[in-house]
Amino acid sequence: MKLDRPLPAAAGSSILVQQATRHTPVTPDGFAFRRPSAPKNPVVLILFFGFLAAGILYMAYSVYVDVDAAGAPATTFLPYLLLFVALLIALGFEFVNGFHDTANAVATVIYTLLPVELILQVGTSAGFAMVFALLFAAIVWNLGTWWLGLPASSSHTLIGSIIGVGIANALMHGQDGTSGVDWGKATEIGYSLLLSPLVGFFAAALLLLVLKLVVRNPALYREPKGNQPPPWWIRGTLIATCTGVSFAHGSNDGQKGMGLIMLILIGTVPTAYALNRALPASQMEEFRTASAAAAEVVQQKAAGHNIIGNPRPAVSLYVSRRKIDEGTYPSLSVLIQDIAKQVAEYGSLARIPAAAVGNTRNDMYLASEAIRFLMKDKENDLSKEEVAKLSAYKASLDNATKFIPLWVKVAVAIALGLGTMVGWKRIVVTVGEKIGKVHMTYGQGACAEVVAAGTIAAADMYGLPVSTTHVLSSGVAGTMAANGSGLQWATVRNLLMAWVLTLPAAIMLSATLYVLFVNMF
Repeated sequence: MKLDRPLPAAAGSSILVQQATRHTPVTPDGFAFRRPSAPKNPVVLILFFGFLAAGILYMAYSVYVDVDAAGAPATTFLPYLLLFVALLIALGFEFVNGFHDTANAVATVIYTLLPVELILQVGTSAGFAMVFALLFAAIVWNLGTWWLGLPASSSHTLIGSIIGVGIANALMHGQDGTSGVDWGKATEIGYSLLLSPLVGFFAAALLLLVLKLVVRNPALYREPKGNQPPPWWIRGTLIATCTGVSFAHGSNDGQKGMGLIMLILIGTVPTAYALNRALPASQMEEFRTASAAAAEVVQQKAAGHNIIGNPRPAVSLYVSRRKIDEGTYPSLSVLIQDIAKQVAEYGSLARIPAAAVGNTRNDMYLASEAIRFLMKDKENDLSKEEVAKLSAYKASLDNATKFIPLWVKVAVAIALGLGTMVGWKRIVVTVGEKIGKVHMTYGQGACAEVVAAGTIAAADMYGLPVSTTHVLSSGVAGTMAANGSGLQWATVRNLLMAWVLTLPAAIMLSATLYVLFVNMF
């Protein structure tokens, strides 16, 4: 097939779908269809490998600068070798994610679903096993579904992988498998993943019906004719809608890869990445103020109880069991005061010596998680004013521990974009040709894109993961149903199978790989 112009690498772009499928007959047999690859343009290849090389060099230079600035001399090159391999695998995951072009949860979902004990020991063998199990499980499933042309959700895949690691870790330590995952958060995410395709189907169908009542121009509801471009106003509309999808999609999609990369960086070079050394002095002053207010709240709740010794085991026990006992408040009070002393001793996070960075970061993360569960606990007996003070303190802790450097964002964006350029065709063919029995019209593509963009943007505001592919695919199906075009049920059946099987498959894959890697590292 010969194309007039380079194809845009936009998420769910209906222009891309229509240009790529103008002369292709619809096949009802699911996924047996294969199309010859487009001729390789030397200029495109040069640009592709140029961006790839530039991204790798930028990543390597940024890590070197950050490690050097942290003042941590390299005593062995093994951690840096593991770091390089893990970063390449993580970026490879985002590259494959670009094949599917799916949306994901915000980066903090990585942290709030994983067991706290694993987050606190990301630099140990269990931590490395966790990271590699997540990466390999997600890549294997994503590549397999992409090869079959199934628009599977990378959000489902990663969340399933996280749950699998949590369950396996709990079982390996003699605990109930359900204790290894924050099931409240998992249920919340499950609802968003379950409901978003339904929203896409009905909202896109309704939007198309409304559009037909408002815009009567028949050109908007015709199929593309050969190589003839659509009228300028239709082309402008499609560019605007696919830009909206791309913007909303990009606002949360790469955050999954960013979260994984930060786990890798914290585990291999904690002196440079465990704490946000770039926090300005003004934010450090806010941290001290919020810390004092939070300490006062917790001390009042701990009145009459004292703790002798290390407060961390009691706080960790509360985070694990999420049940307040007589040691919860006094232990958390001591921990908050200890964190404040550590920061006050050095004046800023940038001045904390390399040997103490890991401990300070773990204390901050543990306190943040304890406060998160405490505010959700119905037995906390906290007033609105007290919750506000604890929330402000938690936000300060998160600013210090859950941050993403600019170079990580750039590297993930390059990997995701290049993956979209390389692997777009299989999924695009399925979405554009094999959901409905007839060719998708301009109006149908625009409606599906508007709904997808709105759904992703709304989910991004609430920090919930949704799949761009699932929302867009269901939106296309909704427009086909509203238009009376009919659906190819073989394709719909396969899409539903991928949607249902992704979560359990990812859970089993990651759990198995985690057990294997724990015994290897």
